[in-house]
Amino acid sequence: MDKYLTRPKKEPAVRKGRFEKFNLTENPFPSSPFVNPESNDARSNGGIYEPNIRVVEYANIKKNFLAFPQSDPNHLRLGYIIDTSYIGRGNGKSAFLVNLQKEINQDFGLSISAGLNKCFSLVLSPEPKGLTKTFDSFVDLLVNSIFRSDIITESLTILRLEAIILLNPKFNVKKSFPNEEDIKQKVNSAAWYKSQGINFRDVTQQIMTNSHLQNLPSDFPLNHLGLFDFEPPTQKLFEEYYQNLKRGKERIEFVFSHLVDLFLAAGIGGAYIFVDDFERIPDFQSERQKRDFALELRTCLFDGLYTSAKIGFYVVLLVLHAGVPRLIQKAWEESGLEHRAPISYNGTPRNIIRFEKITRDHVSLLLKKYLNEYRIKTTASSELSPFQKDAISLIAESNEYNASKILKKAYEILELAAESEITTIDAGFVKSTESSNSAEERPSSGIHDAPTIDLRNKTE
Repeated sequence: MDKYLTRPKKEPAVRKGRFEKFNLTENPFPSSPFVNPESNDARSNGGIYEPNIRVVEYANIKKNFLAFPQSDPNHLRLGYIIDTSYIGRGNGKSAFLVNLQKEINQDFGLSISAGLNKCFSLVLSPEPKGLTKTFDSFVDLLVNSIFRSDIITESLTILRLEAIILLNPKFNVKKSFPNEEDIKQKVNSAAWYKSQGINFRDVTQQIMTNSHLQNLPSDFPLNHLGLFDFEPPTQKLFEEYYQNLKRGKERIEFVFSHLVDLFLAAGIGGAYIFVDDFERIPDFQSERQKRDFALELRTCLFDGLYTSAKIGFYVVLLVLHAGVPRLIQKAWEESGLEHRAPISYNGTPRNIIRFEKITRDHVSLLLKKYLNEYRIKTTASSELSPFQKDAISLIAESNEYNASKILKKAYEILELAAESEITTIDAGFVKSTESSNSAEERPSSGIHDAPTIDLRNKTE
């Protein structure tokens, strides 16, 4: 009975959380300075984002690209988002793109264009070490991003639902499907057609009357039913079909003509392709390879016989660091792309979006956004605690107003502050962390102090 009535002489000590004294559940800043869209952590995948930092850039992209009618033959087809600062990576372009892509894709760009355009968006990142230096590998990168986006499944869903309604005008969509995900699951399932007494062959035949689908090759996956089971073709069949195509013309036609025909049939009028870290392509190309790449790009976007070139379906925006334009200027001029989509700064044409360096006020907005996401108790909107204004100014200046460096530095400072007795971070504390970090960053190996050898003179 004692075990029920007797309490221990001492209660367990309840420790505070490491960041509780700062009114934070945990360290709100990312430990790594770069955006990883595949991460589940909002601190690293662009999920925590302050749109007020990029009001000008967003307005220019919206006006010149997203809200300009795709149906207008003069709409821009190739543009550039160019850093104006030479501070290197980390100016916030990747986070900007991730959130812009989300906004476009949530309703196929209908809201952002006030109903003018129904489009989807992709963000591509070329492989490092030159693995995407050829145009063929760039096409593979593009189509694999299309597959990952599930836009083919979305298009098949639209086509099949429209065909069902045309075949049976009394079909009640709202009564048959509780939500969008249910629609996508059922109209792409053979079992559902059987349960509803709908002949899938009739649905396919109705789809194939669409004017945009008349020039597809006979083996295109859309009208593939199988010999016995009549399973609706899925996106997986499209992926297998692409892998069996020869590199070069066959794959380019699939991406820039046949898939475009499919999207147009589904009422999707365009796609915005943001190519982040574009310099990974020209950095590994010879001058001839740069010119050949530019010529292929011009053919597919402007002058070729592909469906995309005829109507300007794909709108490509290359994301460039400050020094990249001069790397490709010659190739652009020799291929004719400079005439079609100028990359020079003269007068800043409509297709160039200047990505400016952030300001001191932007730094405050950025840190505040992260801090507020992890507050234990809600604070005033202007609250930046535990950081003092002088600390934020010093962090911004010492990190050259580079967003990624600032966030990483804020993470490191807060980690150190959590282990100390302080509850407020001022400029003095920031300075003390900089001196300790410089000591820690000294090379542990003597290799940096070893005498150098002039190999050129040695061989003479």
